[in-house]
Amino acid sequence: MKTILTTSAALTILPFCLVILPFLLLASCDQQKAEIDANKDATVDMLDEQKDAVDNAAERAKERTEVNAEIDKANIEAGKEIAKAQLEADKVKAEAEAEAAKARIDAVKE
Repeated sequence: MKTILTTSAALTILPFCLVILPFLLLASCDQQKAEIDANKDATVDMLDEQKDAVDNAAERAKERTEVNAEIDKANIEAGKEIAKAQLEADKVKAEAEAEAAKARIDAVKE
């Protein structure tokens, strides 16, 4: 008698299990898909933030490079002006020495 009750109970539960099991599997699959989507969204957001950080770092580097280039240009220009001033001073000195030498020669002749 127990075997008949167990078999009849199993036969009663079997259709219920056959109906419920796919729903449970679908719910589990949907949950896994939702977790996958959530992980994907988090990864995409992180990568977008990193791309923004890279863009910002590159922009700051370009700005620093432009400022450094302006400083270098100013230093080059200042160096050029200093060199020209020194050359002009050397020219004036050479002309003065030449005039002094001529004056000595003229003084010796007289």
